[in-house]
Amino acid sequence: MADWAGWVSVALWTALVALIMYLFRVNQLLSETPDEVRKLSGSRWTPNQLEATYKRLQDNPIDYTDKLPPKLERRYVVIGGSGLVGGFIVLQLLARGNPPESIRIVDIRKTERNDMRISPATDVEFVKTDITSPDSVEAAFALPWHPSVAHLPLTVFHTAAVILASERSKFQYAFPEAVNVTGTKNVLAAARKAGADIFSSTSSGSISIKPVEPFVAPWECSPRHFWQVLDVTDFSLPLRERDQYFANYPASKAVAERFVCGENGENFRTGCIRPANGVYGNPTDNTVGDPLARTVLPTWVPHIVQSFVHGANVAIAHLHHEAVLVRPWPESMKHAGRPFVVTDPNPPITYSDLYTAIGTLSVHPFHTINVPPILILLLAHAIEMYGDLPYKYPFLGKVLPKLQGDIRHLKPGIMSICTHLVASNNEAGKPVSQGGLGYSGVLTTLEGMTLEILEWNREHVNDVKTRKAYTTSISLAEQIQKLWAVGGSSDDS
Repeated sequence: MADWAGWVSVALWTALVALIMYLFRVNQLLSETPDEVRKLSGSRWTPNQLEATYKRLQDNPIDYTDKLPPKLERRYVVIGGSGLVGGFIVLQLLARGNPPESIRIVDIRKTERNDMRISPATDVEFVKTDITSPDSVEAAFALPWHPSVAHLPLTVFHTAAVILASERSKFQYAFPEAVNVTGTKNVLAAARKAGADIFSSTSSGSISIKPVEPFVAPWECSPRHFWQVLDVTDFSLPLRERDQYFANYPASKAVAERFVCGENGENFRTGCIRPANGVYGNPTDNTVGDPLARTVLPTWVPHIVQSFVHGANVAIAHLHHEAVLVRPWPESMKHAGRPFVVTDPNPPITYSDLYTAIGTLSVHPFHTINVPPILILLLAHAIEMYGDLPYKYPFLGKVLPKLQGDIRHLKPGIMSICTHLVASNNEAGKPVSQGGLGYSGVLTTLEGMTLEILEWNREHVNDVKTRKAYTTSISLAEQIQKLWAVGGSSDDS
C-alpha cells in the first residue's frame, strides 16, 4: 500500500510540474510577436517624435475639410450621432457645407463631446430614440423637416451599437442581439418607410476575427489565430454560428451586416463600413480615453501589433461610401450590398506605442504594469465560469455577489481582441472605377492619438490634479443594459 501511495504521489507531482511547464510555454507563446507581424509593423514611437508631433499639431491644427467628398444636396439621419463615429459624420457634413437643418441626430442621449457642443453642431436637431423599439424609431423618422430641405432625398448613416467586446456567453447574447440586430432591423424598416434611398451602416472589422486558441501543443510555434488579417473574405461565406465568433459583439454585428447588405437594391442602396480594431478619436473612447483616465494600467499586450482607426477616418469612409452609392445604378451596383474595411493610413502600431504616447504627452502621470498573459487567460476563464453560474443554477443568483469594477469585463473573449490584428485599406482605397471607394484616411495613428491627448490636456489645463470622467462605450452599454433588463433600453456608438 505504501508503494502504491508513493507512486501516486510521484505521478501527481510529475503531472503538476508538467502542467506548470506547459503553462510557462503558453505564456511564452502569448508574449511573442511573430516575424510576419513584426515586418508589417512600423518603427516604435520615440518621445522626441511624439513631442515634435504634439507641438506641430498644437501650433498648426489639421484641417482636412478640403479632403471631404463634395457636398450633396440631401437630408441626413445619423443614428448614434452623439457617439464617436456618428459624431464625426455630423461634424464632417457640417464642415463640407450641409446646413444643420438638413441633419438629424437620433440617439439615446445627447453628446458629451466638446467638439459637438459648439455651433453649428448645437443647431443640429437631436431626437432621443430607443432603436430596440420600432415605434420609437419610426417616430424619429416621421418628424417633419425644415421646409428648406424637406424635398431633398434622404441618406441614413447607422452607427449605433452596444459594445461589450469580451462577453461571449450564450446567456448574455440577448442584449447585443436586441440592440445590434433587432435595432438595425428597426432602423432599416423606418428608413425605407421614410423614403430613404441610401443606407450606410457602421459594421466592425472584428467580424472576421477567429477566436484565438492559446492552448496548443508545446512544440507548436504560436497559438492558433494569434495573428490575423482583418478583411472581408468571410462575407462570401455562410454566417458562422454564434459560438464561432470570439464574442457576442462580433456575432451580432455579423448578423446585422448581412441584414443591411441583404436589403440592397436599385431604389434602396445599402452597404457597410468595417472599422479596424480599435476605433478611437475622442476622450470618450476606450482605446485611448480609457488609459488616459488611469494612473496605473495593468497590461499584458505592450507587444501586440494592431491596426487602429480614428473616428474621423471612419466617418470620411462613410461619406465616400455615400458618394459612390448615389451614382447611377449601373455604376454603383458593384459597390453596394457589401462591406469595406478601413483603417488609418499607416502601418499598424503596438500597444507600447500608445503607452509611450500617453506617458510622454499627458499632463497626468501614467505607468503600466506588465502582467503575464497566462495569468490573465486563466483568470478570464474563472471569471466567465463564475458569471455563468447564476444562469445555470438560478438559486445561486441570490447568494453569489456580482463582480464589480474592471474585472467583470475580463473574460476569454478579450484574448482574441487583444491579439495581433492587421487591417488593410486596399479594397476601400481602390479608385471607384476599380470597385473601391476612393478612400484615403485624413489622420495617421500618430497624429490621431496625439490629437486626442492634446484635447485631453486642454480639458485639464486648469486642474491637472483630477481626471474628467467620461461615459465610454462600455460604461454606456452597461447603463443601457440595465434599462433594457427592465424593459426600456436603447443605443449608441
